[in-house]
Amino acid sequence: MIRPLSAALVVLSATALQAEETRQLDAHEHGVGQLDIAFDGTQIAMELHAPGADIVGFEYAAESAADRAKIDDAVAILARPLDLFALPAAAGCSVVQASASLESEEDHDDHGHEDHDHDAHDHDKHAEHAEDKHDHDDHAEAEHKHDDHDHEDHAEAEHKHDDHGHDDHAEEASHTEFHATYLLNCADTAQATLITFAYFDTFPNALELEVQVISERGATAFEVARDAPTLDLRDMF
Repeated sequence: MIRPLSAALVVLSATALQAEETRQLDAHEHGVGQLDIAFDGTQIAMELHAPGADIVGFEYAAESAADRAKIDDAVAILARPLDLFALPAAAGCSVVQASASLESEEDHDDHGHEDHDHDAHDHDKHAEHAEDKHDHDDHAEAEHKHDDHDHEDHAEAEHKHDDHGHDDHAEEASHTEFHATYLLNCADTAQATLITFAYFDTFPNALELEVQVISERGATAFEVARDAPTLDLRDMF
């Protein structure tokens, strides 16, 4: 049997994706994540997006064994939703599905290849011109000057490319985030009127979660902060 609210779960997922893309494009706020919650009969669906810095303290690609271990530990913790978002025992909720992963945007740049192609083209053009217009000595002298020029240009191009690469790395890092999805089954979802966010104790760099909740009564947005880590959902039932 398909419940009418099941369609709302799909809408919530699409809305959450659009909101996340907008948030990433507009501003990437360290300390601020997003949690979407949908109630559907006896089930609760949840989706979490959190900046990498909030969860593991960095947003660059893991380069060391220690970095990879931090990410693996974080993914394992994020896959236990009821340890992070505690519901009243009276609701009788258990985890049906849970998944977590680290996501990042990668931007591949071909500036280095373009610079090399440009140098090769200039060298061929110069060689052809030298053969037609100059004798052997002039050609040798021109090649020597050209090689010096290429060496300087190549070094300068490599330096610029390295600087650009560092800038790109920093920019890409700003879009690294953890993504988790959960599906809970509850004996009585009407008793799930309060969520306690142990999430903030688990991840000291997290400061706030922007929360969107959808139920049969409609959709409501909340902000849950570290200094007030509870969410009252009595009005949603």
